[in-house]
Amino acid sequence: MTPGRLQCTRCLRPESNCICRWITPTLTEADVLILQHPLEVHQAKGSARLLHLSLSGSRLVTGEAFDPLALQNLLDTDHRVNLLLYPGDAEGCHPDPLPTEPSQIRLVVLDGTWRKSRKMLHLNPALRQLPRLALQAPPPSRYLIRKAHRPDQLSTLEATCLALQQLQKGPSVQFEPLLAAFAGFVASQRR
Repeated sequence: MTPGRLQCTRCLRPESNCICRWITPTLTEADVLILQHPLEVHQAKGSARLLHLSLSGSRLVTGEAFDPLALQNLLDTDHRVNLLLYPGDAEGCHPDPLPTEPSQIRLVVLDGTWRKSRKMLHLNPALRQLPRLALQAPPPSRYLIRKAHRPDQLSTLEATCLALQQLQKGPSVQFEPLLAAFAGFVASQRR
């Protein structure tokens, strides 16, 4: 941030670019842990902070190569099963069936470009070993302010909302207000 610019104490952005009006309190049964790459923290177009401020009980932690013990403590804060929101299969073997109740799940979300998130996976073996949740037939992104290399690449906020809907196993309008607020945020950024 530029010296002398006033900063919002809630969203941590310059007051002229405050996103608090887009915060949409949203309850979810699943726990959400957002691991944000350090280069995303001050990214004006980033959606992770809006997601974190909107999802009650979510946690946002910044880092690239996490201390293994600190990361394990983040993942073991209760008796939930950790699921990494990321395409592909995990390296580790997970013979136990995944819980069917969202309240038994912690969704671990990596916030960064694809390149940055791959590096975060590479640097953190504990993340690579988590069972993964891939999005099923995601709709086109509403995230028109950042370049996507493929049509199925979504913002952190969009991907997390879709994953939470998927975990609830059925159509849900619970996240529509947050996605509508996100559309407003995107429109304001485009101006």
